[in-house]
Amino acid sequence: MNPSGPEVIAAEKRRGQGPVRTFRLTATETTVDLGGRSVRTWAYGDDLPGREVRIKSGDILDLTLANHLPTETTLHSHGVRMRCDMDGVPGLTQYPIRPGADFRYRFAVDHPGTYWLHSHSGMQLDRGLYAPLIVEDPREPLSYDREWVVVLDDWLDGVQGSTPDKVLRQLHGNARRAPMDMGTGNGDEHSGHEGEGDRSTGPNRVLHGSHSRILESEGGSVDYPFYLINGRLPGAPSVFRARPGERIRLRIINAGAETPFRVALGGHKMTITHTDGYPVQHTTTDALLLGMAERYDVLVTVKDGVFPLVALAEGKKARALAVLRTGQGRKSLPQADVHPKELDGRIVPARRLVPDDSVALCHRKPDREMRVTLTGNMRQFNWGFDHHPYSITQRHPVREGERVRITLINATNMWHPLHLHGHTFAVSGIDSARARKDTAIVHPHRKLVVDFNADNPGLWMLHCHNQYHSESGMMTILGYRT
Repeated sequence: MNPSGPEVIAAEKRRGQGPVRTFRLTATETTVDLGGRSVRTWAYGDDLPGREVRIKSGDILDLTLANHLPTETTLHSHGVRMRCDMDGVPGLTQYPIRPGADFRYRFAVDHPGTYWLHSHSGMQLDRGLYAPLIVEDPREPLSYDREWVVVLDDWLDGVQGSTPDKVLRQLHGNARRAPMDMGTGNGDEHSGHEGEGDRSTGPNRVLHGSHSRILESEGGSVDYPFYLINGRLPGAPSVFRARPGERIRLRIINAGAETPFRVALGGHKMTITHTDGYPVQHTTTDALLLGMAERYDVLVTVKDGVFPLVALAEGKKARALAVLRTGQGRKSLPQADVHPKELDGRIVPARRLVPDDSVALCHRKPDREMRVTLTGNMRQFNWGFDHHPYSITQRHPVREGERVRITLINATNMWHPLHLHGHTFAVSGIDSARARKDTAIVHPHRKLVVDFNADNPGLWMLHCHNQYHSESGMMTILGYRT
């Protein structure tokens, strides 16, 4: 099926024609301040994260991306069910945007939720090319006093000469050319980054010996020097202010390229209301675990005092920090290495969340079943599906109107956050459907069964959202047949 074919246009018309909301982002080389540490990077404007894009469900998003980078780029609206030719996958759904050019992304957004924007070209996501995308519900059922958007990230770009592309080459044994470098906007030769390290490769960022009990594997393969909340280092954290007793909605986004985060607010429990933009039956937890690209919305009734909001880099022995301050007290900020007890408390995994009735998939026998095996290993860094690296010609066929069941079998020793473009799926059990998501963790030597309705025609990526895994080959395509 052509990404701009008549079936795609028909599906877009069914989403409706609401008010048009116009935005413009500029991808550019810039210097960002992480809180006392300035680095050169690529970002949307001069902000990290990029400027928030906020619309209402039913609106038409009209977003122009101007490319002021020295290399090609694209933009992906992560988690949004949109028309296929606006999905931002270079070489599949659009031609990459050349330096000096721009591209107009225009599509209807019919479901509220917490989403985000990021580059889908090469390793650019591991720079600063990301921003929140918040789709408000005109009939919002939740009641709260304030809302905060919390963006988590792992950071190495511009630190001592490091860039994501150099680190990818280190992971491939300093090969002359990383396997997935196919003109998709890596652009290392134009980086212009300053630092004290080796200008050719930078310091060795390969992480050895990480381990996560929760993920039953290594936390990751990259030794990041910094971890951020809303673009700030733990020594100079963002401070959220509220009054004691207020009810706060936190929209938490893991924009990291290679790091899972365990998140907790010291002295408080959180009530989970949404995951990946879709509502769930309210569930109380001490902490959250977010794989890369996952989002959780939670409600918190805040106490009086100063409290740390900690994002522990799971398995990597480091953390990011923000601060909640209420009342008029003068209590000092928490130490950068603070570890609230809630981090070691109850975590509710996504598979145990129950969808709200309004978004639960009806019980239906699948029309099509497929098995996809995750393959590869840390030593060779040869990630793929079914022992094959990504090929743009490989398609897993589906037809519009089908209920599709995918069994994802993780045959590796590593955990993987799997993301499906253009759809949400139900994390399924034998007898019951679970939460609606677009990104879900598959544990090592385990399987994950997901169901979705094939109701959005086009060509859609299924890939690991560990950027170093996807760019090494762990991507494939689900293709609708005409």
